[in-house]
Amino acid sequence: MSEGAREEQWSAWMRAAVRGDAQAYHRFLTSVTPHLRVMARRRCAQFGAPASEAEDVVQEVLLSIHLKRATWDPSRPIAPWISTIIRNKLIDSLRRRGRHVDVPLEDVVAVLQIDEQVETQERLDVDRILKTLKEPQRTIVQAISVEGNSVRETAGRVNMSEGAVRVALHRALKALSLTYRSQ
Repeated sequence: MSEGAREEQWSAWMRAAVRGDAQAYHRFLTSVTPHLRVMARRRCAQFGAPASEAEDVVQEVLLSIHLKRATWDPSRPIAPWISTIIRNKLIDSLRRRGRHVDVPLEDVVAVLQIDEQVETQERLDVDRILKTLKEPQRTIVQAISVEGNSVRETAGRVNMSEGAVRVALHRALKALSLTYRSQ
């Protein structure tokens, strides 16, 4: 099943679940759980957490999905909503265990790069999100996070110092985070 078809199926099941269809909710959870495990393991590895924490994160994510399923906006894709929950639950897990993780800006940018096989809807979402930024932040985020250009290349493109590009990128990502976290 393609990612787009899987996304549509998950969304359909979740819409039905929110309306009270227990079988659809069971199918959703059964289908999404293996995906959660893969993502949790990947995120644990990315942030230096032991692989053993992945299952705890999965269980917390499933509980959070259950408790917050009514907050999902059915007009929006469900995969980013799930990914955000996974990220937040992993961060919560790391905080509870007293870990301090420093992630270099370059690593964050690498995580934000868009895979070449991104679905058309996701590209439209990226374009819509980027339009909320002012210039030169929009150009900087587009160049580094979407196109995969280096900070040095982007600095030359926007006629700014590398340090100023890093600061603008950091501020733009923080603004996007605050904007979309509250939604």
